[in-house]
Amino acid sequence: MILVTGGAGFIGANFVRDWLAQEDEPVVNLDKLAYAGSLASLEGLLHDPRHVFVKGDVADSALLARLLESHRPRAVVHFAAQSHVDRSILHPEDFIQTNVVGTFRLLEAVRAYWLAQDAGAREHFRFLQISTDEVYGSLPPEAAPVDESGAYAPRNPYSASKAAGDHLVRSYHCTYGLPVLTTNCSNNYGPFQFPEKLIPRILLQALEGKPLPIYGDGLQVRDWIHVSDHCRAVRAVLEKGLPGRAYNIGGNCERTNLSVVHEVCRLLDRLSPRGDGAPYARQITHVEDRMGHDRRYALDAGRLREELGWQPLESFEAGLEKTVRWYLAHPGWVAELLGKSAATNVIN
Repeated sequence: MILVTGGAGFIGANFVRDWLAQEDEPVVNLDKLAYAGSLASLEGLLHDPRHVFVKGDVADSALLARLLESHRPRAVVHFAAQSHVDRSILHPEDFIQTNVVGTFRLLEAVRAYWLAQDAGAREHFRFLQISTDEVYGSLPPEAAPVDESGAYAPRNPYSASKAAGDHLVRSYHCTYGLPVLTTNCSNNYGPFQFPEKLIPRILLQALEGKPLPIYGDGLQVRDWIHVSDHCRAVRAVLEKGLPGRAYNIGGNCERTNLSVVHEVCRLLDRLSPRGDGAPYARQITHVEDRMGHDRRYALDAGRLREELGWQPLESFEAGLEKTVRWYLAHPGWVAELLGKSAATNVIN
């Protein structure tokens, strides 16, 4: 049995689906179903006896203690997080509460549970912290991709809150001996991503005939990875990673935001053309850059490749087309999440 937090969100839901497709080992899935989490992302799993869904907050210490004691997982995979930079600028306290306080309370509950196990169970237990490339800060254009020895230099409330959570996780290894692992991943894309992130947002606004807003000149660079490759990497780290170690998960696929938007537009021109025959790229508009906008992220995933034998399998071109086709085929999922977001007065 493993415990997954945030397993109804974008990456968490993909991980749970992937895990149950590959493994017989059951999953306890804890998610509070905030605006970006949805049971619709777990369709087909809710009646699977290997999948136990629990609605709850990762910062609820009493709930965490009950779940650990009753299900007795041999690993915890911690996806639960607030993750959107724009939201962190507007409402930073939400990010501190989930990404820092929530991570702390989970660590405390796990530490108590782990210490109560026998020596064999303690040795084989793992706590896996899912983090981001953004904790390393903004890289100069000429800099090599950052490896795990890179200094943390977060520049916005989201990345700062994730960095704080990462530091807490590592401190519990150094101080208490808790067998922790950390992964830092680059920009994910794929099915079930909430439409506040670049690719689904541009795709859906294009279809609605709305302007496609690009921050600043659009030349900010991100390293992209399909969520299926991320899930494979997490499974590899959980299985073979060395406790106390961090592993970068990068797609080796740097693209400017503007080039990604143009590629989404070209795919829509072919797969769902505008009624007037005009290219979707006509809807692109540049808007004022956001505060503290990091210019470039890039990860060196050499450790993961050399130690654990992982490498990304999905090309950006093929993965992006699969992603566009998925959103075109699932308007009901999109409508449900956007309706839920509007009902809770969440900005999107």
